[in-house]
Amino acid sequence: MGIKLINIGFGNIVSSNRIVAIVSPESAPIKRIIQEARDNGTLVDATYGRRTRAVIIADSGHIILSAVQPETVAHRLESKDGSTDDEELEEEEK
Repeated sequence: MGIKLINIGFGNIVSSNRIVAIVSPESAPIKRIIQEARDNGTLVDATYGRRTRAVIIADSGHIILSAVQPETVAHRLESKDGSTDDEELEEEEK
């Protein structure tokens, strides 16, 4: 099996085999993880200034913020090519 790349919004791509978890950012423990990653320099903000909807935890310890829903990222993991255009993001913002 080759490397599978997943679009996490705005053309940003992550390797699916490095993803440990995709979680919602609302809980206090996740907010703490985000702040610790920001302090440690391991935070990757791929939201382009939009609201964070998914927090992707990588096996390297990096925390990636995405503006697409966790379910959307998970669906892209399951899909054949792992990419869709940003129409879904536009729909979620309405």
